[in-house]
Amino acid sequence: MIPMTLREIAEVVGARLHDADDPEALVTAPAAVDSREVPRGGLFVATAGANVDGHDFAASAVAGGAAAVLASRPVGVPALVVDDVQHAIGLLAGHVLRRIGPAVIGMTGSVGKTTTKDLLAQVLERQGTTVATAKSFNNELGLPLTVLHADAGTRYLVLEMGATRKGDLTYLTGIAPPRLGLVLNVGVAHVERMGGGIADVAEAKGELVEALPPDGHALLNADDPHVLAMSARTKAHVLLYGRSPQARVRAENVRMEAARAAFELVTPSGRAPVRLSLIGAHQVSNALAAAAVATALGLDVSQIAAGLTEARRRSAGRLEIVERPDGVTVVDDSYNANPDSMRAGLRAARALAGARRTVAVLGGMGQQAGASRARHAEIGALVAELGFDLLIAVGPGGARVTEEVARAASGDVHAMAEAARAGGACVHTAADPSAAAELARALLHPGDVVFVKASSEYGLGACARALATASDNLEGNGASCASSASSAG
Repeated sequence: MIPMTLREIAEVVGARLHDADDPEALVTAPAAVDSREVPRGGLFVATAGANVDGHDFAASAVAGGAAAVLASRPVGVPALVVDDVQHAIGLLAGHVLRRIGPAVIGMTGSVGKTTTKDLLAQVLERQGTTVATAKSFNNELGLPLTVLHADAGTRYLVLEMGATRKGDLTYLTGIAPPRLGLVLNVGVAHVERMGGGIADVAEAKGELVEALPPDGHALLNADDPHVLAMSARTKAHVLLYGRSPQARVRAENVRMEAARAAFELVTPSGRAPVRLSLIGAHQVSNALAAAAVATALGLDVSQIAAGLTEARRRSAGRLEIVERPDGVTVVDDSYNANPDSMRAGLRAARALAGARRTVAVLGGMGQQAGASRARHAEIGALVAELGFDLLIAVGPGGARVTEEVARAASGDVHAMAEAARAGGACVHTAADPSAAAELARALLHPGDVVFVKASSEYGLGACARALATASDNLEGNGASCASSASSAG
């Protein structure tokens, strides 16, 4: 964050100062929406959520070192009061960005954004100071908060841009206009909110390339026809990446080594070998996406290949591997799920397991509209097809969902379980993450590989964490497939 006085910030966002004895007091650190995470000298952004109102924590934030609060009403401590906090933080981020002028990279896609962002950041950090989206702070609040971590020394700003409905990317690119726009893929994530069809998702994702200037760069996945078609929607230079021969940034001689990909990276500047540390064949596409951005920024192939080879997983809950003392390997992919990421994760875990016994602990996938039941059944069938030894299908009980959503989710999980059972898989059900963890503990054997995944509202991260630490006294009783902890519907 570049230092700014309260008076300067008030002028930028149209705020009224309340309880601020010194309008010249400086804000010298980034902003945060969690009062416990505001750095000393930072700005606490008070938002009113469904269950918690940030204004109630304004005093504790200032007592903890926050310079002031951005709020929608006076809070008894130094505050910049505005009518719309979300709009104001966006205005502030846009102002800071115009003053510091880093290379802004926006990226979107239905699956793989966070992993690609992490790979790209590690490639670019070798060349200059890089600020990238933390966790998945990729929405109307998260993106400006990321921008405010940048300062005059920032060379690259890597912004993950999420879209749950049409217009989201237009809004985000208005705050932080990108010079480089990366589109990874178009899948069925958020399809319900987009309009119900894959074409609606493509229309929404394409807003990113439409926002690019003529001298900018659109980095498009040549292997995804919906993304490839976006070349007609931008005035920017187009650089294709992928496995396709028409891609100028591509992978050749791809091979899998212990579930990890190795390949020859080809860019306009030459060729170089890459060996990824992340599991899954799908990581090749993520790596090529990062390589395409780096190529557009002027890095040569040897610099890019070295960065990709040395890159490590950074974000929790994305194919995070925990090796327990008893030989059980927990693959935690519980952060979120859609059909594309579920398929990729299952295949990666199965490849990692090799000849070892494999257990899938799966919950539902949200926002799949009218096709939800069929898509869950497809995942169940894939579990059986891949040869998983056991599926624990986890219902929505205890999840952060409404009663109506819980009923629908229960049917989805039932469809997944029945399809897996019809394919010959051994299937158990559990009502919630706690029951799933207890059941898995009873069924796991030393040396097993267990894969955990669901949409975030299912809360399966708690199950993954419990399994990652529960390594003593495995029962491994091999209970029959007819048993269950409780019904998942």
